[in-house]
Amino acid sequence: MMRLCLAALLTLIAFAANSVLNRMAVAGGHISVGDFALWRVAAGAVVLLGLSLILRGGRFASIARANPKMRLAGGLCLATYMLGFSLAYLKLDAGLGTLLLFGAVQLTMFAASLVLGEGLSPRRLLGAGVAFAGLIWLLLPAGDVVLPLDAVAAIAIAGIGWGGYSLLGRKARDPIPETAVNFILACGICALALAVFPLPQTSPTDATGRGLAILSGAVTSGLGYALWYTILPHLGAARAGLAQLSVPPLAIMGGVVLLDEVLTLQLVMASLVVIGGVAYGLTGPRKA
Repeated sequence: MMRLCLAALLTLIAFAANSVLNRMAVAGGHISVGDFALWRVAAGAVVLLGLSLILRGGRFASIARANPKMRLAGGLCLATYMLGFSLAYLKLDAGLGTLLLFGAVQLTMFAASLVLGEGLSPRRLLGAGVAFAGLIWLLLPAGDVVLPLDAVAAIAIAGIGWGGYSLLGRKARDPIPETAVNFILACGICALALAVFPLPQTSPTDATGRGLAILSGAVTSGLGYALWYTILPHLGAARAGLAQLSVPPLAIMGGVVLLDEVLTLQLVMASLVVIGGVAYGLTGPRKA
């Protein structure tokens, strides 16, 4: 149990680090959102493929061919998340986009929990409600909220894509090579989509932007997602979705430490509400 908790914490930190690296690269003007997504998924594919060949050798080809429908679904879900995320953030405020993304993820995974017969205990629902209320307090921008329909649709589709990708991971048997195949397929899908429907070049790509995208893809995405696939079979859909609500507070704290962002009392209090709700909802029985 302790190993599972540590692996889950490390995975959530990796997800939060992705957000920080994205802000450093894209908001810092070092790379456009489309190029960041492409470099990120390509780096993850290369690193995971290399690891798979080292760890599995000749068996990698047979693993890659096994269950082709599952592998294709994984690649499509991952590409949907990457592209939807990139498209939405061209028009959405970062905080509002994160709030909508995690809302879509929660709805996807909670609905799946009901369909799969896992049930939702009152404790899980209350914890999720408290945590999401904390996210609204944490992330909702002040003043008028602008919700461009196309951007909202893109972030909702991205959330459904990530929720689907997480649900597929519950059946993972060999996480590193399976995640490698997902990334390879997603890389091809993203490259094709961006070639046919290129995103606006919001910033010229420089070496810093490429380096941050590669770091995000190779380490915090590639290895982080492989670790996520390792622990997902041990989590229910509802617990996996609820745990991810702790990512935005972790990302904000990472921004304070690494990007010199201002730490306010509101950020601290709202983050404590989110973490408290997640902790309350995760404790207790796995099934209702």
